[in-house]
Amino acid sequence: MIIDHKNLRTLAREMLVAAGSEGDEPEIVSDNLVDANLLGHDSHGIGMLPRYLGAVRSGELNVNQHARIDVDTGPLITVDGGAGYGQVIGLEAMDIGIERARQHGVCVLATRRSFHLGRIGAWGERCADAGLVSMHHVNVVGHQGLVAPYRGSDARYATNPYCCALPETPGHERVVLDMATTMMAHGKIRVARNKGEQLPEGVVIDGHGRPSTDPDVMFQSPQGAMMPFASYKGYGLALICELFAGVLSGGGTCRPETNREHDTILNNMLSVIIDPTRMVGQDFFDNEAAATLSHVKASPPMNSDEPVLVPGDPERATGKQRRADGIPVDEQSWQLFTDAALEVGITEERIEALARI
Repeated sequence: MIIDHKNLRTLAREMLVAAGSEGDEPEIVSDNLVDANLLGHDSHGIGMLPRYLGAVRSGELNVNQHARIDVDTGPLITVDGGAGYGQVIGLEAMDIGIERARQHGVCVLATRRSFHLGRIGAWGERCADAGLVSMHHVNVVGHQGLVAPYRGSDARYATNPYCCALPETPGHERVVLDMATTMMAHGKIRVARNKGEQLPEGVVIDGHGRPSTDPDVMFQSPQGAMMPFASYKGYGLALICELFAGVLSGGGTCRPETNREHDTILNNMLSVIIDPTRMVGQDFFDNEAAATLSHVKASPPMNSDEPVLVPGDPERATGKQRRADGIPVDEQSWQLFTDAALEVGITEERIEALARI
């Protein structure tokens, strides 16, 4: 299926309204999900919506929630999400952090108990668009483990994303490093499973600790485990994200005691947001960052068809293509998406009308 992003936004928005979302919430959530698809992160796109709507029905996800400040010492803030849509909680939390960073030069912002925060790069981008540098460390509670620690043979923690972003500088667009600390995001394993594809070697082990290329091992009992990227280096970064996000936010960590009956997805995030002009002049920041990016990208490519890129370049290229050509959705993911739409009362006729590119 190839679907126009505007039609996909409309359908997702109507599904969210039918599930009880009001005000700006349907647009904020649908735009965040479809933007993830546009940028090539299908694991965090509309394929998540059936899971979200199921969580609304089970009571894991609370509609129409807003970020609540629980701790406020000026540049140090803790926000509680009340298990609301992460797209809303993340947006509101970042706006609080941006305002405080402008006021104090820096903000250390802890966000706790947000339902799935979606693509973490969106929050780095929001800070970068405000002219700020930011770092974001994320963990998951309420969900069984997904990732084996270095030298371990079973899952102990989740994919624990890390994101770092810098604003645009002369001649260069913003730099956004956004990555899971695993070889592959869990959502991408789900997409591979829906497509009937095998995984590259080194991505997962099965429920008995043996290497596998079958994505089904993550959905079977006993469940397999995902592997950290770069062996002990990825594991080390993942553990830091677990401790920074889970402990400093007060939202908890990956221990079995934090699991929920429904295997929910509650995120905690520790964000450090900095106004770079409080540390160096704007001209120095712009010129030095731009010159460094130019220096790195000027390296002669090993393959003339594959120039040197910086974080954020692949997403920009994919976004340009998909805005023009439409967003590809595999058959299984589309079936799950349309089943969820039908379940909340969207008619088949309406779905078919919006599915046309």
